[in-house]
Amino acid sequence: MEPVIRPSADLRNHYNEISKQCKESRQAVIITVNGRGDTAVLGLQDYYQMKSELELLRILSEAEDDVKNGRIAPMQDSFDDLRASLLERENG
Repeated sequence: MEPVIRPSADLRNHYNEISKQCKESRQAVIITVNGRGDTAVLGLQDYYQMKSELELLRILSEAEDDVKNGRIAPMQDSFDDLRASLLERENG
């Protein structure tokens, strides 16, 4: 699907239409200034989802790096450490 491209004047003159378009299509609207792409407008729900997905990808990449570099431990040890940490917070 082609991106929706709108001139910057539409933000001022047609904001409600752009907002509705972002929410309904769940796609970003590209705003241009002097004919060149300048800004992407995205519905808030989609922004939060994108942000969460990027964070998950970062965490998975770090985990993959840990495995490649031998920074691993038996699962039971990891769970034991996590339990100890949670108990420490409760009693803290």
